[in-house]
Amino acid sequence: WTTNVRNTHYILGTVFGPHPYPEMVRDFQSVIGQEARRQILKAEKKLPDCLIACVGGGSNSIGLFYAFLQNNIRMIGVEAGGKGIESGLHAARFAGGSLGVFQGCKSYLLQDDDGNVLTTHSVSAGLDYASVGPEHCYLRDLNRIEYTYATDDEAMKAFELLSRTEGIIPALESAHAIAETVKIAPAMPKDAVIIVNLSGRGDKDVQEVARIKGITL
Repeated sequence: WTTNVRNTHYILGTVFGPHPYPEMVRDFQSVIGQEARRQILKAEKKLPDCLIACVGGGSNSIGLFYAFLQNNIRMIGVEAGGKGIESGLHAARFAGGSLGVFQGCKSYLLQDDDGNVLTTHSVSAGLDYASVGPEHCYLRDLNRIEYTYATDDEAMKAFELLSRTEGIIPALESAHAIAETVKIAPAMPKDAVIIVNLSGRGDKDVQEVARIKGITL
């Protein structure tokens, strides 16, 4: 498409890029939060205490969070910590990046001193992205949403935990959100309600997990 800019237009499938695309994708994805809100009220008769979702570009997470922004609910976005922030092999824009301009918008970006985009790393392809949607930056700077990260190892352990205990194979992207849930849930009240957004199924990741673990399928 870059060789045909006169007659082509590149549209990202996430809440990124120039206006109005982040807003459009957010509104399309907001069905996630609308459905979650209806379902949790029906099941628990109350709103959740905490929402947790993984954050790559940020569409699944903002889709969940948007329907609850006006309520006093804790929200946590989980980035890809890769092999750790200090290693430089990660995709945690808030923990290891800075403000920059990329693909038509100003956002937190993994970049060098000259503004060149850095190489990223994550065990999950969907979180392996150098920047993050601008609305996430806005909500983070307002202290409305917390952002943290889970490492590859933590995500792998969470992937196995959910698969073994619930028979649900999560996408490696979603496993980052599960990893954060495992960290914070023990300190919460027994009757606390947490919604974890499983943004994808892990069938696609089984062979990759097996490869990393040295298992022959």
